[in-house]
Amino acid sequence: MTMTEKLLMTVAEAAEVLNVGKSAVYDLIRMNRLPSVKIGRLRRIPVSAVHEYVAAVSDDWSRA
Repeated sequence: MTMTEKLLMTVAEAAEVLNVGKSAVYDLIRMNRLPSVKIGRLRRIPVSAVHEYVAAVSDDWSRA
């Protein structure tokens, strides 16, 4: 990992990566489907959590 590689992303960045709106990301956080951390008043989502969420959802789709 390089020093410039992001470990945390904003809700807006996560929404862009997932191709959904910010409210959908907040819903995923509220439903405990997407882990996040609070730093002061800021909400951040670990990049690894987004990858894990996509992998879990992909597994659900492949089973259906």
